[in-house]
Amino acid sequence: MAAVQIALKDLKQRVRDRSAFLWGIVAPLGLAAIFSMLFGPIADFDVSFAVADLDGGTVASAFVDQLEDLEADGTITLEVADDAASAEDLVEDGSVDAAFVIPVGFTDAVSAGATVEVGVIGNVDQAIGTQVARSVAAGFAGEINTVGAAACTVLTARDESCLGSPSLGSLAATALAEPAFTESPVTLAGSPAASKELSSETFYSAAMAILFLFLTVQFGVLGLLEERQNGTMLRLLAAPISARSIVAGKALTSFVLGLVSMTVLVVGTTLLLGAEWGNSLGVAVMVLAGVIAAMGIMFVVAAFARTPEQASNLQSIIAFVLAMLGGSFFPIAQVGGLVAQLSLLTPHAWFLRGLGDLAAGGGVGAVFPAALYVALFGIVTGGLAQLRIGRVLQA
Repeated sequence: MAAVQIALKDLKQRVRDRSAFLWGIVAPLGLAAIFSMLFGPIADFDVSFAVADLDGGTVASAFVDQLEDLEADGTITLEVADDAASAEDLVEDGSVDAAFVIPVGFTDAVSAGATVEVGVIGNVDQAIGTQVARSVAAGFAGEINTVGAAACTVLTARDESCLGSPSLGSLAATALAEPAFTESPVTLAGSPAASKELSSETFYSAAMAILFLFLTVQFGVLGLLEERQNGTMLRLLAAPISARSIVAGKALTSFVLGLVSMTVLVVGTTLLLGAEWGNSLGVAVMVLAGVIAAMGIMFVVAAFARTPEQASNLQSIIAFVLAMLGGSFFPIAQVGGLVAQLSLLTPHAWFLRGLGDLAAGGGVGAVFPAALYVALFGIVTGGLAQLRIGRVLQA
């Protein structure tokens, strides 16, 4: 009962100074929204191109037709330019991200079996759009060159020369009419749930939530150091309250703050950002495990820090180091190597992995391995802290 009373007192104090509200809800929700907008999914990526067909031949027209098919599908926005200068002007004034220029003699070069290229003019401020344009042009040119090589192979088998052969163009045209070459060179599709890949909204919502969870729980456990610094620890120890109840009260404060913060963030990001956390019971298990892990680290910090300020600084450093190493700012798997292996030591990486299992359609059973590691992280670190936490109670 004494522990509950201590927790209620601390919770009222945190509600009045609003510190837990800012760190536990406002900051993570705001950053999740910002990161989601900055690094949104590819499905929300709008790209615009211009095309200048200086050749007018059948092969060049086939490329333009493919671009028009992409525009009809809503994949890109396309503008037709009369010449290369007009296409360049559209790029420079920002009307389009990049422009394709099909050179004069493009179709004749294909018919002659020569290597061909589609020119690309890119906007320096639209690096992604320019890269997409280059990939499209390279893909189409690669298909054309493959067709030319195949046609030459056929002519060689007939003991005919490729260079200047009137049959080369007809063979290439026939091959280009096949479905494999008439389909659009680029398609965009959402990643299926089975890929265990979180959407950008879900990833950054979860990543910011677990990051700030490690900062939010400090408001409970730091109360031990604040009580000692303010001299009120002596009065608590003089009262008929056991030292265990004092520690339990501070731990209960951290637990409630962490649980409430995570619950609000899960609901808030779902409604405001469109995050998809997955199975509710599985999310609850991961949240509970995350709170335990954060409390364990905070107890370690409180056990070794001398002042509340020192503990707060140490907790912030540890929280951000674990978050960066655990992949809260970017998928750490992209780095690979030793860093990817070290990330598996952090509760953050396992927390995100557990949510990935839920994204794949798994139920509560799918998150047990990840949740178990996250919870054990907190139990082990918290248990070690208890060997020294008694010194904090000594005024």
